[in-house]
Parts: sequence; C-alpha cells; structure tokens
Amino acid sequence: MVALLVPVALLNYLDRQMLASMKFSVMSDIPSIGSEANWGRMLGQFKWVYAFLSPVGGYLADRFGRRHTICGSLFAWSAITWATGHVTSYDGLLLTRSLMGISEAFYIPAALALIADYHAGPTRSRAVGTHQMAIYVGVIIGGFSGYAADSPTLGWRWAFAACGIIGILYSVPLALLLREAPAAKSATVTPTLGRSAQALLTNGSFILLVLYFTLPALAGWVVRDWMPAILKDQFKIGQGKAGVSATIYWQSAAIIGALVGGWLADRWMRRHRRGRIFVSAIGMGLIIPAMFGVGNAGTLTVAICFLVLFGLGWGVFDCNNMPILCQIVPPNLRATGYGIMNLVSISCGGLADWGFGSLRDQQVPLNIIFSVFATAALVSVALVLLIRPKPELTDANR
Repeated sequence: MVALLVPVALLNYLDRQMLASMKFSVMSDIPSIGSEANWGRMLGQFKWVYAFLSPVGGYLADRFGRRHTICGSLFAWSAITWATGHVTSYDGLLLTRSLMGISEAFYIPAALALIADYHAGPTRSRAVGTHQMAIYVGVIIGGFSGYAADSPTLGWRWAFAACGIIGILYSVPLALLLREAPAAKSATVTPTLGRSAQALLTNGSFILLVLYFTLPALAGWVVRDWMPAILKDQFKIGQGKAGVSATIYWQSAAIIGALVGGWLADRWMRRHRRGRIFVSAIGMGLIIPAMFGVGNAGTLTVAICFLVLFGLGWGVFDCNNMPILCQIVPPNLRATGYGIMNLVSISCGGLADWGFGSLRDQQVPLNIIFSVFATAALVSVALVLLIRPKPELTDANR
C-alpha cells in the first residue's frame, strides 16, 4: 500500500517544486508577474487555498474513505498541472495555483491516515518515513527542472504538461489497486465536521502539536520555494545549478533523516510511550543551528552544508508528526486532525512566502530573516516536549 502511494507523493511535491526552480523562466515568459512580492503572493495563494481546504479533505477521508479521496485528488491536480503549462498571464497563473491548492489539499491527510490504518505502532514511523521520502525525491527531481526550463528544446511549459499527463495516467491503476485498511472499515463512525473540530480543538496536546507542526513550516516553505532564487542571487550561479543546489543536498539528507528517525522512533517506542516525541525533538534541535548557518553562509559550499543539516533534522521531524498525532487522537479523527494541522501550518507558510518576498524587495539581510526561523525552531522543541500521549491510544500499538 505504501509502495502504491510513493509515486503519488513524489508527483505531489514535484508539481509544487518545479515552479520555484523555474522562477526566472516563468517570470521572463509572463511579464505581468512584475515583482518579487507578486511572485510571493502567487506562492502564498496556493498555500492559503490548500490550507483552508485541508481540514475538509481530511474530514471527507475520515467520513467516506481514504481511497476515493486519494485517487480523485491525484487526477484533479494532474489535470491542473497540465493546464499550468498553458497559462499566459499572472491572473491565469494565480487561478491554476489556486485550483492546484484545492485539488492537492485532499491528498496528504488521507494518505497519512491510510498509512496509519495499515501500520500499527511497531512500523508506523518507518512507514510514514518511507512515504515522506518520496516527497523529498519529488522535490529533488523538481530541482532539476531549472535545466529543463533553460533548454531551448524543452522549456518550463513542457515540464508542467509532461508531469500532468503522467499523473493522469497513474490515477487509473491506483484506483484499481488501492484498498481501504480492513480494520478501518469497522472503526467508529466519524462525527460531523463541527463535532470533529470540537473534539480536536479541546484537546490540549493536539493544540501543542499544531503549534509544533507550524513554527518550523515558516522556514520549511521558504527553503523550498525561495532557496533556488536565494542561491542564484547570493552566489551568482545559473538557474539550473541553483535549483539543484537548493534541493538535492538537503532533500537527500532528509531521506536519511526519515530513515534514521523512523527506525529510532519505532525502537524507542518499545521502551517509552513518548519515544517518538523525543526523537522528533532531536530532529528539531538540528534545524536550529542549520537556520543560523544558512543565513550567515559566505560561500555556496557552506550554505549547502547547513542545508544538509537542515534536511537531516527535517526528515526526523517529518516522519513522526502523524505517528505522534495517532497517540493523541482516535483513528476516526486522524485525517481531519492532520487537515487542521495543515490549515494552520500552511496558512502561516503562505504568509512567510509573501513576507519573505516583500523583505527581499526591501533588502532586509538574510541573516536576520533566518535568525527568526531559528528562534521559531527553538520554541518548537519546548512545545513538543509538553505533549502527553494518551495511554489507551499508545500502549495497544507499541
């Protein structure tokens, strides 16, 4: 089941990352974009739409099943990816990114909840980590799209059209092969959306997890969306090299972090019900110096080294969020809960994208901006350590 979802997760983030890696080609081809702030607004537009609909997508997955939600999401966003390669104006780009946000909002909560349904405690972090690794690979491949954009025989429009067609084609076998987890079919019926939200928002540990999930996203989205442009401007390198340098190293490190973090968390859980929380906090601890270092790097090599450290920490953090959620909310609220986490986290990530573009227009130094990100990560460590798992949701699956 995880293997079936791996290509979907890869496409989910490949389609997002390409735009960041091909920024200069897209802005050159669509002059109406105009400014860095407008580019940041467009990136934020995707995130705000995505964030707003994530709880709805999660609720539909909890109420009506993960399988149909996943397959429908893949088909819809792939068609919109194809359409993105045909826009000719800034307004058209805003529209397709908004539609992309709508269609992609239904995937991640449903997919992670389905993985949690199939994988109980002994393998849960590793299973989620394997899925998240596909996301990192998608970002890496997206980093190479700058070369496609620079190619006179390909171009940025070709890249979007090709990825869209691949996703549409894969949605057919996915719909035929993907199945709901047997245990989930007999699970407690999901309450109404309002009651689901009430149950989650009155859960103190869930609120802490939402905040913990959100603060690192300020840095995570800026690194994903702006790092190719940062490296190109800061170190005077080509668009292709900047796109690869901004993705392949830290995303490769994130793969290692997800593998190690998933294994360590599953192992630590055998001895302590807060094992996943401790491992996640260790990952966040690596992000703090990484953000300080990226903001103060004097050479491309130094910047890449700190991005690698960031990737290691991010992988450890990322593979344990859904497993920690499973320790504090019941199975019939998992997708809805993750959707709410996405709502808050990605909304703030959209503001970070927009704000970062505005700060760049005002020539605010990078070291100041990334010091704020490092401080947010430091606060996150304290937040996750305050979470208290529920024994009845933890001990049965250890």
